[in-house]
Amino acid sequence: MLRVFPILNVIGLVVLLFAFTMLVPWGVSFYYHDAARSAYDDAILITFAAGLLLWLSTRHLRRELKIRDGYLLVVLVWAVLPAFATLPLLIYLPHLSFTDAYFETMSGLSTTGATVLSGLDQLPRSINLWRTLLNWLGGMGIIVLAVAVLPLLGVGGRQLFKAETPGPMKDSKLTPRIAQTAKALWLAYSGITMACIVSLKLAGMSWFDAVCHAFATMGLGGLSTHDASVGYFNSPAIEAVLIVFMLLAAMNFATHFLALSGRSLRVYLTDPEVLPMLGLIFVACASLAGYLWYVGTYANYWTALRYVSFNLVSLATDCGFVSTDFNLWPIFVPLTMLLLSCVTASAGSTGGGIKMIRTLLMLKQGKRELEKQIHPNALLPVKLRQSVISNQIVFGVQALVMLYIISIIALTLVLVASGLDFVSAFSAIIACINNAGPGLNKVGPATTYAILTDFQTWVCSFTMLLGRLELFTLLVLFTPAYWRK
Repeated sequence: MLRVFPILNVIGLVVLLFAFTMLVPWGVSFYYHDAARSAYDDAILITFAAGLLLWLSTRHLRRELKIRDGYLLVVLVWAVLPAFATLPLLIYLPHLSFTDAYFETMSGLSTTGATVLSGLDQLPRSINLWRTLLNWLGGMGIIVLAVAVLPLLGVGGRQLFKAETPGPMKDSKLTPRIAQTAKALWLAYSGITMACIVSLKLAGMSWFDAVCHAFATMGLGGLSTHDASVGYFNSPAIEAVLIVFMLLAAMNFATHFLALSGRSLRVYLTDPEVLPMLGLIFVACASLAGYLWYVGTYANYWTALRYVSFNLVSLATDCGFVSTDFNLWPIFVPLTMLLLSCVTASAGSTGGGIKMIRTLLMLKQGKRELEKQIHPNALLPVKLRQSVISNQIVFGVQALVMLYIISIIALTLVLVASGLDFVSAFSAIIACINNAGPGLNKVGPATTYAILTDFQTWVCSFTMLLGRLELFTLLVLFTPAYWRK
C-alpha cells in the first residue's frame, strides 16, 4: 500500500495544474458576463484545494517512480481528472447527474466527442469552451504536458511518457530529454492549432467558434458549440478547412515536428503511415460517394462527395464532427465509416483505434504466415520502409489486436444484455473504444448518449478510458503479476 502514496503525490501535483486550466473558461465567463462564472469560482477552489491537500499529505513519501508505477499513475490521472472536470458542469447545471457529467468530461479528455448534452447553442460560452478545451488538453495527453513540467518539481517523467505515448514503438526519441520531447510535441501541436483557428476564421466562423472548433479538431475530439455540429454552418469552405486539419491531427505529431524544424515536407513521404492513411481515405470517399449517388441518396455525385468526404474523414480520423445525419444513409456507408475509425489514425496522433502502423504490421504478418505455408524454412522478416520489425513488436501488436477484438465483443454483449439493441450497442462500443464520438441508431449523429441508462453510460465511460490508454496500460492493472512485489 505504501507504494501508492508516491503516485498519489504526483496526482496531487497534476490536479493542482489542472485547476489552473479552469482559469481559461473563467476568464471567458468574466469577459462575456455569462451566468457560469460562480461555477468556475467554486470549481477552481475545490480542485486547487483537493490537489494541494493531496500533495502536502503525501510529499514526505515522494520517490522516483518506476515504469510499473507509471501505468497506475496514468490510469488514475485519466480517471480522476474527468471527475474534477465535472465541477463546472455540475454546479452550473444542477439537473445533470454525476454519471452524465463524468461521461461528458471523460468524452472530452479522452477526445471521444460523444455527448449527453443538448441545447448547446444556449449554453454559456465558457461552458462550451471548457468542453472543447478538454478535447484540446486530452489530445496530446495531460501526462505529456505534465512531464514537461513535473521534472522541475523533482518527479521523473520517462516512465510516465512510456505508459502514455500511443503506438507500438515507444522508445524512439525526438530529443535526448523527455521534457524536451514533450515540449517539442506541444510546440508542434500548439502551432498547428493556431493555424487552424486562423483558417476557420477566414472560412467564415466567428473567433469564438473558430477557437472552440480548432481545439476539438486538433484533439480529434469533435465536441461542438452547436447541436447541429458543423452542419450548423452549412459551409463547404469550413468543411474543407476542417478536413485538412483533421487529417493533420490524425498524423504522427513527431512527423509534424520534424517537418517544421527541418522545414521540409520530405519527412511525410518517409513516414510509413501517411500515404496509406491518405490513400485509404481517398478511395473510401470516392467509392462511398459513388454508392450513395448510385442508390439515389443524393441527386448528383459531387453533393454526395461533399457530405461523404467530411463525415467519413471525421469518423475515420476519430474526430466525430458531423455535417448531416448519416444515420439516414444506407447502413453500409455509416458502418464502413465507423469501422474505418478502427484503423485510420496514425500512432503518435491524437486519434484512437488500432492505428495505421499496427494495421500495416498485421497485414505484413498475415502475408508472412501465408508465405510460410509455401516456404516453411524461409527467413521472412516483417519490414516497414526497409526497416526490419522485431518479432517482439509484431507479437505485441498481435496481442493488442486480439484484446481489442475481445473487448469490443465483450462490452457489446454487456450493453445488449442491459437492454440496448445490437446496432446501437455495437456502434457505441466501437465509437467509444476508438474515441470516435457518434455511433448509429439510438446513439447516432442526430441524437445524444443521454438515451443510455446509468449502467450503460458507465460502461461507455470505461470503454472510452480503455481506448484512450490503448488497452494494455489499463488492463495490465487487472493482472495478478502487476501487484506482486
